[in-house]
Amino acid sequence: MSLLTAGAVRERAREMLALGRTGHLTHFRIDEAKLAPTADYVAAVIRSNYPDLEVPLHARWRHFVYRGRDLWAEIAASASWRDAAARARAEFDLAVTSVLLDAGAGPGWTYRDPATGLTAGRSEGLALASLRMFTDGLFSSDPRDPLRADAARLSALSTEDLARGFQADDRNPLTGLDGRAALLRRLGRLMGGLPAVFASHDSARAGGLFDHLAASAGHGALPAPEILRALLVNLGTIWQDRLSLAGVPLGDTWRHGAIKRDDPTNGLLPLHKLSQWLSYSLIEPLQRAGIRVSDADGLTGLAEYRNGGLFIDTGVLALRNRDAARALLPVDSEFVVEWRALTVALLDALLPLVWARLGIGAFPPGALLEGGTWAAGRKIAAARRPDGRPPLIVVSDGTVF
Repeated sequence: MSLLTAGAVRERAREMLALGRTGHLTHFRIDEAKLAPTADYVAAVIRSNYPDLEVPLHARWRHFVYRGRDLWAEIAASASWRDAAARARAEFDLAVTSVLLDAGAGPGWTYRDPATGLTAGRSEGLALASLRMFTDGLFSSDPRDPLRADAARLSALSTEDLARGFQADDRNPLTGLDGRAALLRRLGRLMGGLPAVFASHDSARAGGLFDHLAASAGHGALPAPEILRALLVNLGTIWQDRLSLAGVPLGDTWRHGAIKRDDPTNGLLPLHKLSQWLSYSLIEPLQRAGIRVSDADGLTGLAEYRNGGLFIDTGVLALRNRDAARALLPVDSEFVVEWRALTVALLDALLPLVWARLGIGAFPPGALLEGGTWAAGRKIAAARRPDGRPPLIVVSDGTVF
């Protein structure tokens, strides 16, 4: 299926940008003169965050580092791994569950970590809470092996289980809690029904994807877009109430009338935000297990609210209807789809400008995000709005952003 690729995301996002450059979009105008000062701003944020310019990929592992402590590295160092593959399976288990639980938390929710006393909200809080749920064995059906996320346990996970793990209640509300629990239950059922992918070495678990990908790595090497393809092909049915084509679920793919094709994909625009972020997050476990991952450039930037908010707050994107900034926007609306597609294409346009300002040859889109646009989007949002919220408010069920 052609839409289940990073290439399709990039191609159709660039089509949206081309329409915007000629003033043919309904919801946004583009001021490309603002790209240069945006690149200045992002480059300054990168130099502040990574003075040595050794910028890692924007992966879930970054959110497990708090005040200089790499909490997962500490846990992994104290575990008894049979071999490198055993650790990789556990890290796949953790990355898959943690990323799928990461959709926007809402501005009011926080998590307090009993072990460290740290309190965090948003992505950092979700990461910390999911790490503790994982290490406490919430996702494992085997009390002797808590560091796993298996089909038997995930398929029975309740909203109440997650609420306790996230410390969520009426006084500490977490957006989309029911949706998150349902997503993990669907993941558990799917894994149980695909033993060839998830249970070639063990009972069905998210970590079975490691064995699946390792088996497809030719001469010990694996292109990053193949990670995404495997996720989109094998996890497609966990996304509820999404579009499908010829019986194939399309995941984070939406309709927009500006995308024209003379085939059944007419009007369809793939974005695959969570799946691409998960792809970035699986690269390091694969590398630690001795598999070379190539072509990280083949993945795209992420169509989410921090990157997209950056372009609105810096003036690269201007709303044709300013009232939209005060509205609750459905995630499947053409307005949001247009914004997200433009975000992906503008990240590609920004990348060489940032390279030039940093005086480096190149780094991949995933490093631009980390260094980078995600942090810059958060920083400028905090400067412009007291609660640091993004410039647009998207209604999500906990499975998109």
